Amino acid sequence: MKKIALLLVVVIAFLGCEGDRGPQGPPGGVERGIILETTGDFTAQNEYSFGYEFPNTVEVFESDVVQVFLLEEVIDDVSGPVDVWTPLDTSFFFDDGSQLVYNYNHTFFDVQFFLGGNVNFNTVSNDLLLGQTFRVAVIPADFAEKNPNLNSMEAIMQALPNAEIIKLK
Repeated sequence: MKKIALLLVVVIAFLGCEGDRGPQGPPGGVERGIILETTGDFTAQNEYSFGYEFPNTVEVFESDVVQVFLLEEVIDDVSGPVDVWTPLDTSFFFDDGSQLVYNYNHTFFDVQFFLGGNVNFNTVSNDLLLGQTFRVAVIPADFAEKNPNLNSMEAIMQALPNAEIIKLK
């Protein structure tokens, strides 16, 4: 009888517990990412690199995945122009065996684009140096863990249909 009474007291104690409500979790539904698009020039004056700080309206956490894509070309299709996005780092090879590499690094407050490789940058066509357009995908860490295919801009856009694309100047 004492065991039943003790069990009843424990059950009532657990059922009667109340406390402060914890913090609200993230809203359910589709993940939302941010995609930033920017264009810049690689010149000797900027040491073949440029960058920018994320806008104040974009919150990037240290745990977020930041993936960058180069607009390699635009091809014509019956439905209209189609952008070809290539993930960085990416290399272009020349007939003499030299190599030009587009690369980037980032923090949670900025991203830097830079060139590397063993090519003499002074001999590289302006088509590969000036007016280069990049997309920077800021992907929430939880989403990135569940979606391992982050090397395709198309896959990211399909997986994050509510992603906002912000064109920077």
